[in-house]
Amino acid sequence: SGLLSRLQISAPTIRTLSSSKPLLQNIPSCLWKLGRLNHVAIAVPDLEKAQSLYKDVLGAQVSETVALPEHGVYTVFVELGNTKLELLHPLGEKSPIASFLQKNKTGGMHHICIEVDDIKAAMTELKKKKIRILSEEPKIGAHGKPVIFLHPKDCHGVLVELEQA
Repeated sequence: SGLLSRLQISAPTIRTLSSSKPLLQNIPSCLWKLGRLNHVAIAVPDLEKAQSLYKDVLGAQVSETVALPEHGVYTVFVELGNTKLELLHPLGEKSPIASFLQKNKTGGMHHICIEVDDIKAAMTELKKKKIRILSEEPKIGAHGKPVIFLHPKDCHGVLVELEQA
């Protein structure tokens, strides 16, 4: 009536689960693959304060500030080991981060970035599936790789960035 009998009772359940059909069987195969989470982007009203929080208070490795005029942002990356945080601050009056911060005065999560192995194939297939892409062509992102953004209304309220791995 100890551990052995409990293991014997749960063993058939384990066999049943392992012999069942794969959970992903109904997902159609794609010409492209979704990869790992690259980063979570956070819009911040005060970039120096945010850098200091992650570097001086939390002890993270924090990059230098990089200006990305094509995207209208300053970026700073915080290394977390398994992924990164991207701190975003407005660059110029037409910055999408400026309008985000007007609505969210203290800042907040702006988007998530997921790597893909073929960004062009992803774009083609997502368009066929009626997912809106916010640009006609990929732009070069903060890592020097092509990126696109998917409309948040098509992604359950989350702005999703896809980056070529």
